[in-house]
Amino acid sequence: MELVDICFNFTHKDFRKDENEVLQRAVSAGVSTMILAGASLSESEDAVSLALQYSSNCYCAAGTHPHNAKEWEDDDERRLLALCEKTIVRAVGECGLDYYHDLSPRDKQRLVFEKQIQIAEETSMPLLLHQREAHKDFLSILDLYKGRINRAVVHCFTGDKSQLFDYLDRGFYIGITGWICDETRGRHLHDLVSLIPSDHLMIETDAPYLIPHDLDPPPENNRNEPAYLPHILKTIAQNRTESDTELAAQTTLTAKKFFSIL
Repeated sequence: MELVDICFNFTHKDFRKDENEVLQRAVSAGVSTMILAGASLSESEDAVSLALQYSSNCYCAAGTHPHNAKEWEDDDERRLLALCEKTIVRAVGECGLDYYHDLSPRDKQRLVFEKQIQIAEETSMPLLLHQREAHKDFLSILDLYKGRINRAVVHCFTGDKSQLFDYLDRGFYIGITGWICDETRGRHLHDLVSLIPSDHLMIETDAPYLIPHDLDPPPENNRNEPAYLPHILKTIAQNRTESDTELAAQTTLTAKKFFSIL
């Protein structure tokens, strides 16, 4: 099987000690392509450097996560536009709103989110989106740009049926992580994943976060990594009553089209 991990936080410090081995394990597991996500502009620049270093199977998204919106400065729009000019950058993000952690003032989150949507529009790039406990404001901002957003994926979807259809009705794509493997928090996703059209579903690890809780045996370091993507795929496939092979082929095709990797 050939898989695409659409959100891999490879700039995280936990990967510096064994980055080559992490990538080798991913490729051995069938993860042929990884999208390295930027959480801030400095991390996005680091993601570009890493993607160029491992250009045979890595691309990246560049942007500012809502946690780091408070760091956004007047010059950051220029910096992000410059990053988007690099051919290895295939999306803006991850960007959005997070009212759960509230690590940046909400008005600044909304401002920075809208700035990044405008940059995605200007560059015709897709959006890698983050939303937590901010659904109403999230949609209100996105709806201001209806018909002007090229493509958008709501990464790490953990919401309910109503939220899912709010996104699907707008043509957004859905990213599913190892959250679905958590019998406590992710049980509701077992029913919802079957409702996602096959050509709007993508899979991801969000590593090093969100390690699947049902890995057996669990890794000693409790760190998620792209090599566990086939495990996530299997759980999704079971709940969609599809074969692993069928789901792998479709999600890979969808991701490659979305990120213009074909």
